[in-house]
Amino acid sequence: GGGASAPPPPAAEDYRTLRTNLFYTLVDMPPKVIMMTSPRPREGKSTTCANLGVVLAQADKKVLLMDCDLRKPVMHRLFGMHNLRGLVDVLAGACELNEILRESKVGPKVATAGPVPPNPTELLSSNRFAEILAQVRQEFDYVLIDAPPVGLVSDPAILATKSDGVLLVLDAQNTRKGAVREAMRSLEAVGAHVLGTVMNNVNISRRTYARYQSYTYG
Repeated sequence: GGGASAPPPPAAEDYRTLRTNLFYTLVDMPPKVIMMTSPRPREGKSTTCANLGVVLAQADKKVLLMDCDLRKPVMHRLFGMHNLRGLVDVLAGACELNEILRESKVGPKVATAGPVPPNPTELLSSNRFAEILAQVRQEFDYVLIDAPPVGLVSDPAILATKSDGVLLVLDAQNTRKGAVREAMRSLEAVGAHVLGTVMNNVNISRRTYARYQSYTYG
């Protein structure tokens, strides 16, 4: 299919609000590497990650989207790219990161996941992945990591420890409160800094919105 375009209204306005909130979150130490996850599959995390990347790029920020959902990657599909090679190949030492970075038509660069490996958790725990993150921290203003859902595998916990902050993406109509509490407990157990939640599928006057809510710590 074709490449992703800017998110259609009213969602575009909500992603711009999310962008503004991120700019003002921890002003003294703005989060640079942000992991996006959800309590369960199919809650819109990858689409939210892609759209946030687009609006950050529209604000003249250098943005990298990293597909770290190595088991079920979708970022390449959202941007109309092939996924023959990707992050997995870099982690395996088959190529360098700059060889797999793809330009999108709408601003952010994309590191696709590549072929599904037999050992995703091991790859994300590796020194090589830590080196890659150190490299992209130097080259980009924002690195958005699309991680698997929290409730399924340990990968999000590993990625959360390597990120400056986490956004938890929820489906307002379908995500159960128990699943949210469980996801928060899992993230807090590894010391993750949860920046807030993004609510998808909020039905107001029969229009669907995305909504951002930041957490406040007393």
